[in-house]
This record gives sequence, C-alpha cells and structure tokens, in this order.
Amino acid sequence: MTPTLCDATPQDAGAIAALHVAVWGQTYATLAPPEALARLDEAHRLRAWSALLAQPDPRRRIRLAKQGAELVGFVACGPPADPTFGPQFGPCGEIKHLYVRADARRAGLGGMLLNDARRALADAGFDGAGLGVVRQNLPARAFYQRLRGTEAGDFTDPGPLWRSAMVLVIWDSP
Repeated sequence: MTPTLCDATPQDAGAIAALHVAVWGQTYATLAPPEALARLDEAHRLRAWSALLAQPDPRRRIRLAKQGAELVGFVACGPPADPTFGPQFGPCGEIKHLYVRADARRAGLGGMLLNDARRALADAGFDGAGLGVVRQNLPARAFYQRLRGTEAGDFTDPGPLWRSAMVLVIWDSP
C-alpha cells in the first residue's frame, strides 16, 4: 500500500511525538550524548509538538505519511530558525524535521516527504530549501546527496542538550 500524505492536526501530536522519539533514538543512539537521549523523551516531544500544532502558522507546514491510519513518517518545514540559512542562499526555507519509520524506508517515502516540503517552501516564496544534518549521520547525508542536495556549509547546533556539528544541505526550488 502506498502511503498517503496529509496535513498534521493538533490531534496528531501524540503519534508524531512517538514516531519522533523512536526514529531519533535509533538514529542517534551512538551519536548523541546519553543525557540528550534520556531527556528528549516522548513527554518532552509531546509538549513541543502539542504547542507547535496548537498555533497554526501559514508559513509552516507539517505533513504526515500514513499507511491506512498508521503514521509511518512526517516532515515539517517553514521559515528558517537559524541564521545559517542566511542571505548567501537567497530566501531559503528550512526543513526542520524529516523522519521515516525504519520498516517504511527504502520505498521512496523519504524522497516523497522531502519533495513535498520543497514544494511547500517554494509555494511560500522561498527560493530553495535547506536542512541541517548531524555531520556523523552518514546514512542521512548519503540519502540527501542521492536526492541532489548540496552540502553547502558547516555549523554548530546550539543545543540546548547537545551542541552537535552539523552540515547544511540545500536544494533549489523544485
């Protein structure tokens, strides 16, 4: 069954938080410090997603990928929150989150979500899209390169729990 995409609603916060924690924990189990893994738990993520979804913003888009009623992935994008996405890249929107459940990978879902976010950012007036990926996350970096992303620079994510070395990946508008 091909996943379908839909906009997230406040009622989706729990499912998004659970998937976010599961995928983030698998991805960063050997990369993130133990205290970050422990504190960025489902309760923490649920508070953040509930607050975000309770305050709709036309410049921001959160899309879900579902197989039937089951959440298998999501993407969130909008105006950049970090000056790294600055004027040297034109007005570049930010893909803030892109997560796909492990058993749903390698079927084109990540690319579908990424392209959906790129179109949403173009529709919002951004000339391109960018995202930050942890430097040591080699599988994600290879995935973004396969999707024609360009590694355009380095920056440090300020935390609050983990000051990670990041790589900025950018795309032109679709």
